[in-house]
Amino acid sequence: MNQWFTDHLYITYIIIFLFMTYVYNKVFRVKKLPLLKALIVYVLMGIGAFMLLIFQVDAKLPIVLCLSVAIFLMLLVRIRYFVEGRQKKQAVNKTQNHS
Repeated sequence: MNQWFTDHLYITYIIIFLFMTYVYNKVFRVKKLPLLKALIVYVLMGIGAFMLLIFQVDAKLPIVLCLSVAIFLMLLVRIRYFVEGRQKKQAVNKTQNHS
């Protein structure tokens, strides 16, 4: 798998950048930034994605795999919150129906 990422640098860079922006938007972005500040943040993330691409290709570190695991864990947390919310709603509905 690492060889494929090495052979397809542009695709690997895009994957790393997209994964980084997803993690940023779901975890670190508290409020919407003004346009210029948002542009600066994304340019810096693009530079960071290039650095991570170098780590992926030259140092043979599993950057894409690590970002994939992080996104998978974030999705698990979102699913858990969704299920807990439904259970709380059902519990509230049951107590209202019995009253």
